[in-house]
Amino acid sequence: MTEKLSHFDSDGRAHMVDVGAKADTVRVAIASGFVRLNAETVEIVQAQKLQKGDVLAIAELAGIMGAKQTASLIPLCHPLGLDHVALRLALTDTGIKIEAECQITGKTGVEMEAMTAVSVAALTIYDMCKAVDKAITIENIKLLYKSGGKSGTFNAPQHDPS
Repeated sequence: MTEKLSHFDSDGRAHMVDVGAKADTVRVAIASGFVRLNAETVEIVQAQKLQKGDVLAIAELAGIMGAKQTASLIPLCHPLGLDHVALRLALTDTGIKIEAECQITGKTGVEMEAMTAVSVAALTIYDMCKAVDKAITIENIKLLYKSGGKSGTFNAPQHDPS
C-alpha cells in the first residue's frame, strides 16, 4: 500500500494541509500512556506527601493545558478550538495510567491533541516526582481510538500498559 504523506506538497516540501473544503464532523480521539514509578514513590503520591502538591490533580490540569497548546508545539498541526478535553489518571502499584480524550466538531482530527495531553501529563508527573525517584520512565504513549472524518473509526488493539 502506497499512501501519500499529507504534510508534503508535490515538490516534497513540508506544508500545513488545507482543510478548508472539508465538512465539519464530530471527531474524538483517546490516547493513553503510563508513568512507571518505584513502590515508594507510588506510596508518596497516594498519600499526597510531595511538597509540590497533588500529583494527579496537577498532571490532569497540565494535560488539559497541553492539549490546548498542541498547535504551538507541533509545527504542522492546525490550531483547534477544542469542544472537550478530559484526562483520567489512575494510580497503580507500579505507576500512573494516563488517558486523555479530546473532542471537536471540525475539519480535522484531534489525535495530536490527545497524544499531547498524555505527554504533558506524563512529563508533569516526572517533574513532580523526580526528586524522590530517579528511575521514572514514561511508556507506551499511543492512540487508542479515533472517530470522525474521512478515514473513519480506529480502535487500537487493547493491552494493559502497566
